[in-house]
Amino acid sequence: MIETILFLKSLIIGVTIAAPVGPVGILCIQRTLTYGRRTGFVSGLGAATADALYGLIAVLGLTIVSDFLLDYQFWIQLWGGVFLFLLGWKTFTSQPATFKDGESQATSSLKGFFSVFLLTVTNPMTILAFIAIFGVFRVTGSDGSVVSALLVVFGVFCGSALWWGTVALVGGWLSSRIESDSLTMINRVAGIIITIFSSYILIDLI
Repeated sequence: MIETILFLKSLIIGVTIAAPVGPVGILCIQRTLTYGRRTGFVSGLGAATADALYGLIAVLGLTIVSDFLLDYQFWIQLWGGVFLFLLGWKTFTSQPATFKDGESQATSSLKGFFSVFLLTVTNPMTILAFIAIFGVFRVTGSDGSVVSALLVVFGVFCGSALWWGTVALVGGWLSSRIESDSLTMINRVAGIIITIFSSYILIDLI
């Protein structure tokens, strides 16, 4: 019973972390509309994996890792801002995709996973968000065991994946009803928004 409650709390936390619309959300939505629900969902799994990683650090209280991330926050954030800017530019200039075979779509999905994972993991402040939310929900490793910690991480991953799965499902339904010209416009708008986010991140470092 305790394990079930712990998992459900972690599931809710995963959704809570994933739901706010930021650069990652905009990017995943754009990829879903442009490349289809598969690429959008796999891109979202990249964010879910990064969230689970930060959740693991928070629940285990790995202060060495968290201190390192916070100490080098400037450089990590700088790299993340530049990476986000490049993603914004690529999104702005991209055209709606037409896949000739399953391999090309799989390649797009794989690139989407790693790019979103890197983008999410370059935000060290996420770990502070986890620590705060874990405190609010009173989520800890319960008995201090590795099993409890992994249960929390699995719950966070499932919650985040559930959110991105829902986004991909809705986005995939919409993409089949959107004309090519409209998708091009969506790419332009998404690229501008992502570039604005990246500019804010870089300016914040000054």
